[in-house]
Amino acid sequence: MTRLKLGEILINQGFIVKDQLDKAIQVQKVEKGRIGEILVRLGFVTEENMTQAIGSQLGIPFYSSDNNQLLLPEEDQREDLKKLISETFARKNDIIPLSRHLKSLTCAVADPLDLLLIDNLRRMTGCELNLVIATKTSIQKAISELFPSVSGYASDQSMLDRAVENSYSEESEDNSSVMPKSMAAELSMDKIIAKAGEAPVIKLVDLIIRQAIDSKASDIHIEPFESKIKLRYRIDGSLVDLPPPAPHLLLPIVSRIKILSKMDIAEKRLPQDGAISAKLEDRTVDLRVSTIPTIWGEKVVMRILDKGAVPLALSGLGFDTKQVDLMKKSLKMPFGLFFVTGPTGSGKSTTLYAAVNETRDPRKNIVTVEDPVEYKLDGINQVNVKPDIGLTFATALKAFLRQDPDIMMVGETRDLETAQICVRAALTGHLVMSTLHTNDAPSAITRLIDIGVPNYLLTPSLVMILAQRLAKRLCQNCKEAYEPDVLTHGNIKFKSDLIYKAKGCQLCNHTGYKGRIVIGEVLEVNQEIRSLIAKSAGYQDIKDAARKNGMDTLFDSGLKLVEKGITSYEEVCNICVSVD
Repeated sequence: MTRLKLGEILINQGFIVKDQLDKAIQVQKVEKGRIGEILVRLGFVTEENMTQAIGSQLGIPFYSSDNNQLLLPEEDQREDLKKLISETFARKNDIIPLSRHLKSLTCAVADPLDLLLIDNLRRMTGCELNLVIATKTSIQKAISELFPSVSGYASDQSMLDRAVENSYSEESEDNSSVMPKSMAAELSMDKIIAKAGEAPVIKLVDLIIRQAIDSKASDIHIEPFESKIKLRYRIDGSLVDLPPPAPHLLLPIVSRIKILSKMDIAEKRLPQDGAISAKLEDRTVDLRVSTIPTIWGEKVVMRILDKGAVPLALSGLGFDTKQVDLMKKSLKMPFGLFFVTGPTGSGKSTTLYAAVNETRDPRKNIVTVEDPVEYKLDGINQVNVKPDIGLTFATALKAFLRQDPDIMMVGETRDLETAQICVRAALTGHLVMSTLHTNDAPSAITRLIDIGVPNYLLTPSLVMILAQRLAKRLCQNCKEAYEPDVLTHGNIKFKSDLIYKAKGCQLCNHTGYKGRIVIGEVLEVNQEIRSLIAKSAGYQDIKDAARKNGMDTLFDSGLKLVEKGITSYEEVCNICVSVD
């Protein structure tokens, strides 16, 4: 029997009509996320009705807020259940225990699809779980009744860690699997490989990766400490703690990840790099894996490269129409140098890939050299640098010039040799795209001159410099409007009477923000700018000329997003510097 989709259930139960579902689907294509959350945010359906429909879809009993007393356990079980699940854990994960019979535990949850949570809960309590579904609102209300003490909510997190660790502990033939302080009595290699292949470890690693992808995380951090593991996801630029695996699982988890990413499982003393391809229902997600040795064991970081979650098109990244038009104009040039600048984590690589996509043409030979290749693009010749065997950016570029290229993309310009080859390639009839680490667009010109590129070569080769940052989007469900005050906003007079600030709600995990958007500064290298470069003009002269010609600085672009209610003034100030 085919399970009905959530939207079909909502329509069948009379909660929404088809037009509302169609509109939500269109929003989902742009913003991603779950269709249920979008329907609630758009006001088409209540949280209660949505939860009831999810319960119907999954075949899980639904507990209505009209019968809130059902969400509380019987008086004689409450103290025992509170020992199993702390208030901190319950509040953080929207879950409340209802009853326990022998090794069977019944819990009300808001998200029964959170497989990592369910798996952690099963291990933490040592029980088989019977789940019912209820709204986050009713669960949080019930938690307040079950844990009436305010001080109880602020209970020591280490108590939760110890409870998780103790409940995870499994008897082993080798006591060293409990990860002693010095890691001296480590498992033998055969046992590590065997444990890495056990079904629970395989499932746990799969859950950690899948949950991160579903949460739109950019990175997964698995960090060992003296008596615990920390599991953190980087979401919208900030690291968020998740319920961690048990400490004794560190070696099997790391070994499983190493096996998947084709690393040397026996090497624990040196950093290693690898890659994993995770196959989801409709796409393949690449993960870039890095390990480093710490005093408590190996730390693992996995960078998630989900091409399906990022629109590799300039018009879909968030730049305003004027900036997109300028970029497309430059990318149509037959030759020249196009730079994207910004700090680490500002989205430079994504923009560069979108720029390559913009130039894709079956009549052109497009080659890239990257460290490493992040997104695999069909029809593009992509090369990974390998410095240990002499394959650097510079040597790859020299080889490219003998490969009859039309367009070249260089992952990063790090040194004078690479910069000079890029410039000379641009001067000899090639369109070259690359990245630099500079604070803004005008400083890219002075940086190139500072590292030794002659200004007489830059003058005819540069066509555009794009600087960018990623700003957190305000949660559209809870953002709070207010009248801007000139005195407290740097004497800025906004065009809008009202701007918005972050507040926080359950949909955004009480951060006030959900998702990110690019802030751009596009410097078109026109004749006036070329003249200034030829005269060895300073940074400020180039910036003043660019602004006179209509360039919006990063701060200017950020303020436009503030006026549109997309981000907050505080966020723009955090990531941009206002300098006239």
